[in-house]
Amino acid sequence: MRNTRIGWKRGAGLAAVAACATLALGACGSDGGGSIADQTKENESKAAAAGDCGDVNMAVNPWVGYEADAYVVGTLMETELGCTVNYKELKEDVSWQGFGTGEVDVVMEDWGHPDLEKKFFAEKGDGSAEAFGETGNVGIIGWYVPPWLAKAHPDILDWNNLNSYAKDFATSESGGKGQFLGADPSYVQFDESIVSNLGLDYKVVFSGSEAASITAFQQAEKNKEFLIGYFYEPQWLFADIDLQRVKLPEYTDGCQDDPAKVDCDYPETTLQKVVSTSWADEGGAAVDLVKNFQWTNDDQNVVAKYISEDGMKPEDAAAKWIDENQDKVDAWLG
Repeated sequence: MRNTRIGWKRGAGLAAVAACATLALGACGSDGGGSIADQTKENESKAAAAGDCGDVNMAVNPWVGYEADAYVVGTLMETELGCTVNYKELKEDVSWQGFGTGEVDVVMEDWGHPDLEKKFFAEKGDGSAEAFGETGNVGIIGWYVPPWLAKAHPDILDWNNLNSYAKDFATSESGGKGQFLGADPSYVQFDESIVSNLGLDYKVVFSGSEAASITAFQQAEKNKEFLIGYFYEPQWLFADIDLQRVKLPEYTDGCQDDPAKVDCDYPETTLQKVVSTSWADEGGAAVDLVKNFQWTNDDQNVVAKYISEDGMKPEDAAAKWIDENQDKVDAWLG
């Protein structure tokens, strides 16, 4: 990997020299003169150049795409900014609870939680958290079947026909009904309500994890088994298996406001970063990095595949992508 840290420090040093040449001597000299703002800016520049970033508490929510976000940014914090990154494997709602206690500084990928925003954002909640810009990813949640099934039974892609196939989807866990495979129950999901409110003869059986859902879809495609379930993009699996989305009643504003009454499809969601307000207020290079971070679904899928399919450690997968995408990294680091 090209050592951008050395170049970045050199740039910071030159910037400091240039600043001293243009400010009054008192602002850069050893006598402590100059405005408070000038002194603060100079001190922050020196601290950043020295790698004095401190600890950053990074939540890691339980899906590999999030892991890709977190470790790419976290690796840059460590290697380029001198931070100590504490990765904390937490569910989404638990992560947000940590903003007010100082246990969590950064959530790298939020799929939309109006309930949590009301509780923790300043407009309606305690103000311990704030939105920190888009990740560049577009989240697409939906109901999917393996491609062999869509090809053999094209009408299965319309929810109106699902009850005709309920017996084909039945398993030992679905109690005589068709099985709908849910994912991790902590994810944003309304599948039980959708099944009930659309009058579908199915039972939601949760896989419990992203990895279990991936394995189930892989086996269903390989063995030509009936399977319908919750899945989402960005996700590296789509590069290997072209899962086909089942069309549900179209999403409209407000159709998911009452979780018990949801009878519509999921919306496309522009994913965002959420951070601790107190951490953001401290400022510094790590805060700027999180603010500047943006990439694409394809970028994320590459790192996620390194981790899930190729068996790489998250930090090694992040380092490989960073080394191959220096132009994007340079833009984030400013």
